[in-house]
Amino acid sequence: MKQTQLGGNHKVEDACEMYARAANMFKMAKNWSAAGNAFCQAARLHMQLQNKLDSATSFVDAGNAYKKADPQEAINCLNQAIDIYTDMGRFTIAAKHHITIAEVYESELVDIEKAIAHYEQAADYYKGEESNSSANKCLLKVGHYSAQLEQYQKAIEIYEQVAMNTMDNPLLKYNAKEYFFKASLCHFIVDELNAKLAIEKYEEMFPAFSDSRELKLLKKLLEAHEEQNSEAFTEAVKDFDSVSRLDQWLTTMLLRIKKTIQGDAGDLK
Repeated sequence: MKQTQLGGNHKVEDACEMYARAANMFKMAKNWSAAGNAFCQAARLHMQLQNKLDSATSFVDAGNAYKKADPQEAINCLNQAIDIYTDMGRFTIAAKHHITIAEVYESELVDIEKAIAHYEQAADYYKGEESNSSANKCLLKVGHYSAQLEQYQKAIEIYEQVAMNTMDNPLLKYNAKEYFFKASLCHFIVDELNAKLAIEKYEEMFPAFSDSRELKLLKKLLEAHEEQNSEAFTEAVKDFDSVSRLDQWLTTMLLRIKKTIQGDAGDLK
């Protein structure tokens, strides 16, 4: 019986090798679906042999091949790899593959809600492994997209959390003012008074924020908003933009605030 089992295992191992070889040949020929399929077959056979790590690696290879041809299938393969890695307690590598899935949802499938969920899961795993800077990177993605989807409270909590995580770190504290700035803009969209109170709180927590160009801009914007003065609002934004170029996210948030001024045309020109 044992002899037969060993012989059977050898056959399965041979089949694994043949699938892997075929997959690499398909890759060379840029036949991505066939490569992904062959890597998947190899992964399942590795699992049959209880070679968990080899199985996970093959699922990742399958996912990377499918990314170029069938994004949904790529996600399915990467999820199977993640299941194996988490089962083995290898959370850092599982987090890395959650990020890959999030990126596929961002750029290929354009499903931002699902991208957010995978960035959140990656952040959780990184936090559990004390990889705080990697966790922060994922959380910033969650904050970025949450604000775009008008989930401002969630975005505010994330930006505040990351700002507090970084403000005591000599290498990262310069970035904290950017995160407090973004949290302030989210507050501002929801409610002007909330924004004022939040800004006061951030200045107390992080005195370096008081001298920043970002804070000076916020104060000018609050004043313009109180006076319902669209022109002053636009002028303040232009002054800021001439020194620090506004990215797409900041432009979007500033436009949303400006639209709350009565009779506004809805642009920053």
